[in-house]
Amino acid sequence: MLWSPDWSGLRPTFLFDLLNGPPKETGLGVSVKESRPVVDRISEAVSPILWALGLELAEVVCVGQGARSVVRVYIDKPGGVTVEDCGRAHLAIGPALDVADPFPHAYTLEVSSPGLDRAFKRIQDYRRAVGKPVSVKLRQPIDGQWRLAGVLMEVTEQGVTIVVGDSRSERTVVLGFDSIAEARRVVTF
Repeated sequence: MLWSPDWSGLRPTFLFDLLNGPPKETGLGVSVKESRPVVDRISEAVSPILWALGLELAEVVCVGQGARSVVRVYIDKPGGVTVEDCGRAHLAIGPALDVADPFPHAYTLEVSSPGLDRAFKRIQDYRRAVGKPVSVKLRQPIDGQWRLAGVLMEVTEQGVTIVVGDSRSERTVVLGFDSIAEARRVVTF
C-alpha cells in the first residue's frame, strides 16, 4: 500500500486571499470566505494590477450563470484605451482572478474599453468630458424637459455646469449630481 500525505486540511495562502478578508467559522468546523458581492471582490483584486499598468478600472459586470458566466472588466485611461491595453490587462488580471477564484465554476473573462458614449459612473468620467457635448437625463424635469443636451463646462464635487442651446439662445444650467439620472457624451462622427 502506498502512503500519500493528507493535504485536505491545508490550503495555500495567496495575497489575493487577503483581499477577501479572513476566513469565518461556520460553527461546523468549516471556514468560508466573507460573502461580499463578487463584483466587489473582483474589483479589489484587479484594481491594483490595472493601476500598475497605468490603467483605471471603470466597471466590473458579471452576467450569466454557471459555466456560462461572463466577467466583463471595463478599463479606461486618459486619452482612451487601445486594443493593446486590453490585451495587457487581460494577461495580467486573468491569473490574478484564477487565484482569487470568484466563482466555483468556469467563466469567461472579457476586458474592454467602456466606450465613448457610455453612461458616466464616476466623477472622473464627468471630468474627462469637460468641453465636450453631453446628454443628461434628469430625475425631475426642468421647464418641462426631462433631457438636456449641451457642452459640459465645469465639474465640482457637488455637480456640473452645462451650456445648453446654440449661440442665439444659449443658457447655463447648474445641476447637482442628485438631480442627474444618467449622463453621457454625445459622440458624432
